[in-house]
Amino acid sequence: MSRWSGRLAGNWIRFKLVVSLLVVTVPMLSLLIYLSYYSIDLVRKQVADSNANMMKLYMDQIDKGLEDVDQYLYNIAGRETDLLIMAQAESEDDYQKAKIRLMSKLSSDVAIYKAIDSFFVYTTDSHDYFEAFTSGSYAERLEIRKDVEAMLSGDTSNINGFADNSWQIRKIGEEHYLCHILRIEDAYLGAWVNMKKLVKPLALIDLGENGRSLLADHEGQALTDMEFVRTNGIELARAAESYYLSGTSGEFLVIGQPSSKGAFNLVALIPDNAILANLPLLRIVIAVFAIGAIVLFPIGLLLLRKTVLVPLGRLLTAMKKVREGIVDVRIQPFRTSEEFQLLNETFNTMIGQIHHLRIHVYEEQLNAQKAQLNYLMLQINPHFFMNSLNMMYNLAQVKKYELIQEMLLSLVGYFRYVMNSNRPYVTLSQEIQHLHNYMRIQELRYPDSLSYEIKAPDYLMNSAVPPLMIQTFIENAIKYAMTLDEPVHIAVHVDLDESDGEEPKLKIVIQDTGEGFSADMLAELQAGNRLSSGGREPVGIWNTRERLRLLYGDKARLAFSNAVPRGAVVELGIPVKSNACRERSFHHHKE
Repeated sequence: MSRWSGRLAGNWIRFKLVVSLLVVTVPMLSLLIYLSYYSIDLVRKQVADSNANMMKLYMDQIDKGLEDVDQYLYNIAGRETDLLIMAQAESEDDYQKAKIRLMSKLSSDVAIYKAIDSFFVYTTDSHDYFEAFTSGSYAERLEIRKDVEAMLSGDTSNINGFADNSWQIRKIGEEHYLCHILRIEDAYLGAWVNMKKLVKPLALIDLGENGRSLLADHEGQALTDMEFVRTNGIELARAAESYYLSGTSGEFLVIGQPSSKGAFNLVALIPDNAILANLPLLRIVIAVFAIGAIVLFPIGLLLLRKTVLVPLGRLLTAMKKVREGIVDVRIQPFRTSEEFQLLNETFNTMIGQIHHLRIHVYEEQLNAQKAQLNYLMLQINPHFFMNSLNMMYNLAQVKKYELIQEMLLSLVGYFRYVMNSNRPYVTLSQEIQHLHNYMRIQELRYPDSLSYEIKAPDYLMNSAVPPLMIQTFIENAIKYAMTLDEPVHIAVHVDLDESDGEEPKLKIVIQDTGEGFSADMLAELQAGNRLSSGGREPVGIWNTRERLRLLYGDKARLAFSNAVPRGAVVELGIPVKSNACRERSFHHHKE
């Protein structure tokens, strides 16, 4: 039998955690759930009552506006003789004069009644239709005119529904309208309004971020915002009830108010999540929860501290020391749960093994890195030496001894630097001096076809950089940018980059005026892929990537791009020591 199987099950940490959490959470959760449901129901009722009163106020305003229009229509029908003259006119001249007078009056009065869009008159004998309007496009008015003419030119029994001051709902195209028509012998007087206009004042009501106020008929069909109702699956047939929740993609509190002037309701849709976001009893619930937590929390905390926190604290303390490099730390035995005892014993065994293996593995890694770095540095272009000797031979043939002397001085400086470049770092000033020697040799090799410039601030000259790294990309530029058509200029700019908020970096930009990288090659370089043997100096670029990885890990940056209008751009970013930043600040202060 295992040494662990005979122990009491109650000593396992899982059992202790379950018991501790149940003691703390069950009473508090039960109380919180009850208060939450009670608060939600109460808040919904308060919101519904408040908005129902507001809906009634707005519905009364709408009904009052329609009532005023009714009174105006009845006054025109009962008192305006021009309408009777048009219906009984014996001559065209009398008809036109009465029409002009009536049209003038309607045009002057229509602006007074904000509840409607238009007054209209239609005569059946002459099939004449004219209107006075305040809003609505020409296309909309034309559609309404066609609907009115179709309704009144045939069987007039279909206007009986306009009796008793009732406004009827008409669907014309995709829009819904309210319309009221009075008959005076063979003439008809009426008014219409787009139902969207009736709900515009309700835009001032705050119904939440996704709330809506709209109109619906008694059958539950939306008359405005139809798409919103259809998308959210909201039922409106019960809109005249007190309030209820509806919606498929999200619940809405539906509050309706019927109109006394027509078979439609004014409906408010309030997102349920907006209601619950502002619970008035939230502070009370939190207070009750806090009081309960104060009473029960110490009991649970004592259990958790004894069973979890103390053993876990000892383990974390030991692990922090290991993270700091101290590998001879051990966790001393003490009474605790079975899981922690097993974990502590395993930890001590593991740390003992790491302590014995660490030195050997670390030394092997260092040796491997040094060997790989030396190998990479030996991959510098071996053809340069032969090309230089051949160039001096050609200069000797033409007896240009001054150029030969200058060439030899540059070569001496170049090869002295290369032979002593087995160090991982040199100063920036040494690297720049080497680049001057190298570029001067190339200028002598390509007279009138190559020029260069190297810029770097003085305060960075003592910064440490890897040797021969910048030369790799200058070699590529000379090899691939040089043509017989026009000279090439190569620029090397060095500056301090502190833009990323991390440790400062040396920003080294190498740019030429050649054709630049091809699209395929640039995509491969930006993706960090190693180029095939036919690529643009694959060994040199891969060499640089590997040296940066070995020297700086993931703190270095290597980027490739094309300049505008032409030319290849290579950007190196390598960490710089903080003393370069202090020298820069001192330099700026002196200036």
